[in-house]
Amino acid sequence: SSSEGFGVAEKIVLLTFISAVILMAILGNLLVMVAVCRDRQLRKIKTNYFIVSLAFADLLVSVLVMPFGAIELVQDNWIYGEMFCLVRTSLDVLLTTASILHLCCISLDRYYAICCQPLVYRNKMTPLRIAVMLGGCWVIPTFISFLPIMQGWNSIGIIDLIQQRQFNKASNSTYCIFMVNKPYAITCSVVAFYIPFLLMVLAYYRIYVTAREHARQIRVLQRAGAPTDGRQHHPDQHSTHRMKTETKAAKTLCIIMGCFCLCWAPFFITNIVDPFINYTVPGKLWTAFLWLGYINSGLNPFLYAFLNKSFRRAFLIILCCGDERYRRPSILGQTVPCSTTTINGSTHVLR
Repeated sequence: SSSEGFGVAEKIVLLTFISAVILMAILGNLLVMVAVCRDRQLRKIKTNYFIVSLAFADLLVSVLVMPFGAIELVQDNWIYGEMFCLVRTSLDVLLTTASILHLCCISLDRYYAICCQPLVYRNKMTPLRIAVMLGGCWVIPTFISFLPIMQGWNSIGIIDLIQQRQFNKASNSTYCIFMVNKPYAITCSVVAFYIPFLLMVLAYYRIYVTAREHARQIRVLQRAGAPTDGRQHHPDQHSTHRMKTETKAAKTLCIIMGCFCLCWAPFFITNIVDPFINYTVPGKLWTAFLWLGYINSGLNPFLYAFLNKSFRRAFLIILCCGDERYRRPSILGQTVPCSTTTINGSTHVLR
């Protein structure tokens, strides 16, 4: 929060925008969770366990964190007391970090599914390992959220500055101020963003290279020519289908990484820089960067589920009250070539 305050027109615009973000995040993440619960085929795919847990974390962000931040932002006052300020701040750090760690786990799962042999993927992504990774996504953030914040480790050396900014004598307002010292800023940012970001870049780079290589090999085979008899026509269809899938996969990865960096990089760069420039970053800029990160919780359902063909079909069934037009065709009537999941595990992740 900022002692600079906002004008009436700014508050109306902010309230409208924030309400849209919160509504989008709640409905989108709820739809993802309901789709997996109702669709048996979606429950069979390992990656979707991470997507459901991610949706749950983002849903909690939109229900437990965003509304209180919006109220304080619009009212220019914190009315819930100092203890709840600490709880709300701890939940903020916990849930947003959990969301980012889930994105990291999804990138690692996709790396093993696409860049490794199917047997390697099955050995790496066992139910036990998935459970451990999901547990880590929720346990690790507690060590940089509730534990240090409730103990006041983040405010060591800057308590006087925090107390000065908590009260605005001119407007008689109180604020829920969350400021961090240099050790906490570095530790929190490295654990919550920079390490996951590095892993995601490496994983998605390898996936991108693999997808482009698959597409290149298929184009070479097609240029070399193939028999035109009916017996060989089906593999050619499959090659074309696979090339389109791999090309789309590469484009999807660029979208995912672009949105993630756009949403969270400004906040975490500022989070490290601010303590070293004597906390001179303007309050409104902090607010903008923080809500840009919150927007990522509303975008995740679109990036990780709505771009998936199976999820889209499940969403249409839910929204159209089980309309038969959107149900999967019978297996006996299918003429589609074999899924690339049987080759490199990519289709159920990136189609």
